[in-house]
Amino acid sequence: MNKTRLEAFSDGVIAIIITIMVLELKIPHGSDWQSLQSLAPKFLSYIISFVYIAIYWNNHHHLLHTVKYVTGSILWANTHLLFWLSLVPFATAWAGENQFAELPVAMYSFIMLMAGVSYFILSRTIIKVHGKDSILSSAIGKDLKGIISVVGYSIAVPLAFYFKDGSLIIIISIAFFWLIPDKRIEKKVSEND
Repeated sequence: MNKTRLEAFSDGVIAIIITIMVLELKIPHGSDWQSLQSLAPKFLSYIISFVYIAIYWNNHHHLLHTVKYVTGSILWANTHLLFWLSLVPFATAWAGENQFAELPVAMYSFIMLMAGVSYFILSRTIIKVHGKDSILSSAIGKDLKGIISVVGYSIAVPLAFYFKDGSLIIIISIAFFWLIPDKRIEKKVSEND
């Protein structure tokens, strides 16, 4: 199977996720600064999630550049990733609506954990299909960056119940960690073109 359909479907789902998130931002019931201030937690939650979805879209784009053909296992691994990303609008709205209370922050952290795990599974599935000598395998190696992220999210989930600000710091730190698309993949793809 050609990877074009996979890319188009994934891009469409990600565009819908962003659309759902922005639709959760309701218009304030006043025209003063205080009306806007009440939306601050929701807007902050939206910004964090928008950045995360953009990070996943960018890195997914680079990841799929390494794919020569798509198998059923790659389709399912990709669908698994999209499932967890599709829950981001729910967690975003819940965290913002409740001023980043413990349980919503823990749920947000859990969804980020599962998205990180599913991205890791997708990359490993692509490597399994294309071989240990594939572009992706040589680019990411053991994927220390992915492993560090999953460990960070794993810490953020229970930490939210004891020190929610610490959990948020971990979530935001991991976002900064991934903000620049994976240069390892870009480099290997350009070497093979």
